[in-house]
Amino acid sequence: MKKISLEQLSRQAIIAALYVALTLSVAPVAYGAIQFRYSEILNLLAFFNPINAIGVTLGVFISNFWSPLGMFDIIFGTLHTAISLYFISKSRNLLIASIWPTVFSFIIGYELSFLAGFGSFWLMTIQVMASEFIIMTIISVPIFKLLKNNKAFMNAIGAYREDKSLFNKNKPAEI
Repeated sequence: MKKISLEQLSRQAIIAALYVALTLSVAPVAYGAIQFRYSEILNLLAFFNPINAIGVTLGVFISNFWSPLGMFDIIFGTLHTAISLYFISKSRNLLIASIWPTVFSFIIGYELSFLAGFGSFWLMTIQVMASEFIIMTIISVPIFKLLKNNKAFMNAIGAYREDKSLFNKNKPAEI
């Protein structure tokens, strides 16, 4: 197992704190059957450097302490994110990477319908899928296509190694 550096640990803490702050800034619409978490944009940080999944997952975990769904959201929301981020980090194309949270929205649909009793599984899943697709694909992809040209930003998220090559050298990314 590779050790995490102080710089990487600090970056993950900043990502987690940013996720929490962004989520809580729209708290009334960040939880429930119709979710609009613009903090989900941070999910694509795992595309550029898989270690960023730690900060995003921790941010989701902490954010869900304020969820009206309580422990259900802490468990299932974090699980949804962890699985989505794993697939995002393995993706070779930014557009494909952006779709994984939408694909795994059935986890939140299950939580909302069967555990929280909000309504039909399919209705809950479709609502979460729509919000994930809007945030992750329609909004996030163009933002990251612009940001990928900003070397300072890419360096800040750990997308570059010390030799200034893209982090995942064996994975040719299509952005």
